[in-house]
Amino acid sequence: MRTLRLLLSSLILSLLATAFAAPGDPAVLKNDPTIKAALAAAAKNEPEMIELQVKLCEIPAPPFKEEKRAAAVKALFEQYGLKNVFIDKIGNVVGTRPGASARPNVLIQAHLDTVFPEGTDVTVKRDVNVLKAPGIGDDTRGLAALLATIRALQEANVQTPGTITFAADVGEEGLGDLRGTKQLLKETLKDQVDYFISIDGSDPAQIVYAGVGSYRYHITFKGPGGHSYGAFGLVNPIHALGRAVAKIDEIQVPVNPKTTFNVGVIGGGTSINSIPFEGWFDVDMRSTDAKSLADTRDKILAAVNEAVKEENARWKNNGTITADIQLVGDRPVGQTPPESSIVVTAQGAVRAVGLRPLLTSSSTDSNAAMWMGIPAVTIGGGGIAKDSHSLSESFDPKDSWKGVQYAILLVSSLAQ
Repeated sequence: MRTLRLLLSSLILSLLATAFAAPGDPAVLKNDPTIKAALAAAAKNEPEMIELQVKLCEIPAPPFKEEKRAAAVKALFEQYGLKNVFIDKIGNVVGTRPGASARPNVLIQAHLDTVFPEGTDVTVKRDVNVLKAPGIGDDTRGLAALLATIRALQEANVQTPGTITFAADVGEEGLGDLRGTKQLLKETLKDQVDYFISIDGSDPAQIVYAGVGSYRYHITFKGPGGHSYGAFGLVNPIHALGRAVAKIDEIQVPVNPKTTFNVGVIGGGTSINSIPFEGWFDVDMRSTDAKSLADTRDKILAAVNEAVKEENARWKNNGTITADIQLVGDRPVGQTPPESSIVVTAQGAVRAVGLRPLLTSSSTDSNAAMWMGIPAVTIGGGGIAKDSHSLSESFDPKDSWKGVQYAILLVSSLAQ
């Protein structure tokens, strides 16, 4: 089914190419007086936008609790002149910059949430020019670049034939499972998006055209439980869990297409002197190839079932272990063909800001758009982000304005 979706995606892309005028050439467009003014505004405004990045980072946005940051971004959307600004039913912030026509409609967004749990200290510290705080790069830089793009377009009074829609979405990270983008494309903006751009990461030379798919499972092993001495010989859920993890560790996966797996979180048990009644782990697997991803999933689930059988056999008929297998994340594999207009235009925009484009793959909000057949790329917001998803995350704003200029050229070229 996923292979069929990818084939249909290519067909839809070709149909879209005839539905609208071809995107503008960024190398030509950058000489348009209003675009030149917007590019200049991006560079001029960047020090202020970096300070705004700091302020946004210090508004906590843990998974499923993005409301405070969303409210701040909504106010900025309104301040910078977007029309029809609203927060949809699951928390995405949406605003529009209308063109002469409603189509093509270019949706450009950055995600509100971070990977860090509630209570994490997100105070930004400074080491000369380098900013340090959890989430300062991923994706607070994306939000700052998104807002800087809006501000520059407004200040230069750039007029586009098509419409540009801006969004700050929820649920990109972890168990959010792209819920914000799925909501935008399936309901909030259903059938209204012709091109999709996500700002995630920092390197403005990178163009993510291939979506790394993933499955994520929460697997719980259950048994009767008992005293470690008095009930010794009883089946043990955590022993079964250990068998499963050991088997998973032995699974062989392709190097090309790159396919990975990881048991990242383990929990369970009551005390050191209790045979547990429950143990669980979370496992993540990823690939750019749908078949490799499915094969890895099947091997991991088989390992779980084998571990259960072995633990039950080890202790004969003294209790029974069961495994509750729950799918908690499903990011589809996707790809926007390199020859598509959005990828070609993105490469032109990179070159127009003096950089060399690099096509790459990643797991981002663009996965959902690619899966639905919408031409999509993920771009960097500028600057140099390091140690993403760690407490030592940092952001160096060197030449960060280039990311904003790149976004300006890309959305303006597509909205033709």
